[in-house]
Amino acid sequence: MNKILITGGAGYIGSHVGALLDERGYTVLTYDNLSKGHRDAVLQGDLVVGDLADTALLDKTIQDFSPDAVMHFAAFIEVGESVREPLKYYNNNAANSINLLSSMEKFGVRRLIFSSTAAVYGSPEKSLISEDSPMKPINPYGQAKTFVEKVLQDASAAKGLRYVALRYFNAAGADPRGRIGERHDPESHLIPLILKTAAGRRKGIEIYGTDYPTYDGTCIRDFIHVMDLADAHLLALQYLLEDGGSDVFNCGYGHGYSVREVIETARTVTGITIPAIHAERRLGDPAVLVADSMKLKKKLKWMPRHDDLEYIIRTAWEWERKQP
Repeated sequence: MNKILITGGAGYIGSHVGALLDERGYTVLTYDNLSKGHRDAVLQGDLVVGDLADTALLDKTIQDFSPDAVMHFAAFIEVGESVREPLKYYNNNAANSINLLSSMEKFGVRRLIFSSTAAVYGSPEKSLISEDSPMKPINPYGQAKTFVEKVLQDASAAKGLRYVALRYFNAAGADPRGRIGERHDPESHLIPLILKTAAGRRKGIEIYGTDYPTYDGTCIRDFIHVMDLADAHLLALQYLLEDGGSDVFNCGYGHGYSVREVIETARTVTGITIPAIHAERRLGDPAVLVADSMKLKKKLKWMPRHDDLEYIIRTAWEWERKQP
């Protein structure tokens, strides 16, 4: 029975991955400072409440648990905040990742799944983005993730670390059993913001730009259900446990939906007229961002099961309605 340490496992994606690992028979230990995560989102195993900056506790945790692999989700994710508070992001997302890698090296843990992001690509020239697209991040959040990927490359070459970096596009949806879901504070993701509007917690949903060169003038994004994303993590883990080499993979469906389409689908799912507010474009928002995920499908045999916008929104809506 393999033992897996999850950093940031009380957060949105980490908690869904942890639950799936438990269902598949892994022994899971979660390490989270609960600054953004939630204790009740950890559905399996033990929770160590700690920060990656606390190297003494981190060392003790890794030494005592002796994991076969680490899944590293712990990070701040607000792009706008990263522009206002860059040092906060470089400290937490970059420096603390180095703390984790140093502790892993000290105790001989040589497998890592890294939670990366499409933000490493910045504003790409092509709308369909492959893993070999240039990494040109345009904000401190993307810069910090890019930096960690570079560190992983060097550690892999020098120290025998084997890692998989999974570059997420737009994770969405919730656990189909309704146990966990998306609870960011503040919330900045499109689908939960739309559903908070439907639930009466917001006055309207802003559409930032209606004059993009797309079929309805609004941005197009690749939304992936969080459980398909969780499955990609387990496939990456299995790949490393079977001595696969270091690699990177995009995580998306390979097609996108416009902001207007997402709002209309949410209106259909909820049966509620959701007011939309037209606003100015945001700086740095590309018209289209869609993942070329063929590498993930071919090399790791990933077969998504929830590639359906209505299903994504329905699971998210069921979760949103449970919130106080």
